[in-house]
Amino acid sequence: MFKWMKSFILLNIVFLSISLTNSQKSFAAKSDLRVPGFASNVSKENTYPNPSQDLPELQPGELAKQLLDSSNVKIENPNLIRMFNESSVGKAPFAVGYNAKIFLGVWPLNYESNETTINWQYKKVNTNFLDNRGEKNYKQVKYYQNSQLIIRGGLTSKVRDADDVINLMMHDASEKTTLPLAFQTVIGAGTKNERVYNVPPKRLGYLYTYAPAVNEKGKVTFGEVYLILKGNKKSLQVKNVISQGIGAWIPVQDYVSFGYVTSVHPR
Repeated sequence: MFKWMKSFILLNIVFLSISLTNSQKSFAAKSDLRVPGFASNVSKENTYPNPSQDLPELQPGELAKQLLDSSNVKIENPNLIRMFNESSVGKAPFAVGYNAKIFLGVWPLNYESNETTINWQYKKVNTNFLDNRGEKNYKQVKYYQNSQLIIRGGLTSKVRDADDVINLMMHDASEKTTLPLAFQTVIGAGTKNERVYNVPPKRLGYLYTYAPAVNEKGKVTFGEVYLILKGNKKSLQVKNVISQGIGAWIPVQDYVSFGYVTSVHPR
């Protein structure tokens, strides 16, 4: 009896240790995507109204679900699922012996994310400057966007069906962070922030502003998709499957980060 209880307690300790380790890893991963103190959301102050880039979840219909379940490779491409939703295959009363194999094309089927990080200084977008060398008191400098700027992301290497791949990567990156993501975002001229940076006497103050972006890395799977009709049965077959490593920069919409330095001499 004592040995049984000892083994049971030991098993629970091991299980608890594994659970805590997994929780710590998950927390660490999410912590890396949190907004740091030197960054700000300027969606309300942005003079350019960026459109929302929320990706709707496409629900497969009855036919699409049947085909997806029959596939030998996981299919997540919303454009391919939409094609299945808009298709129909009727039942024939005398379909015995009927066989057909229809080539639907080469498609990016799914994307598997390996790493999602944020570079909060992805692109420098503005500099505010204050010269306080001739004064005896502190002065203040704030962020004010001098000119409108477009921040673009994109894939880090060439790939076929790039738009489909971008959508797959956007979906995975959006699941890992609550930040608004878009492959193109705009900061309008006159956008500002109320944070104050003090410039000491006899010094120059430089407030640099940056646009952040998510760096998404993983692999995308391609394959030839065939629709198989055998009697009244319908299924999918994927052949010549290949995987390709891919990366992308995805700007964070309506966020900026700041870097402040003071100097005696002009920079």
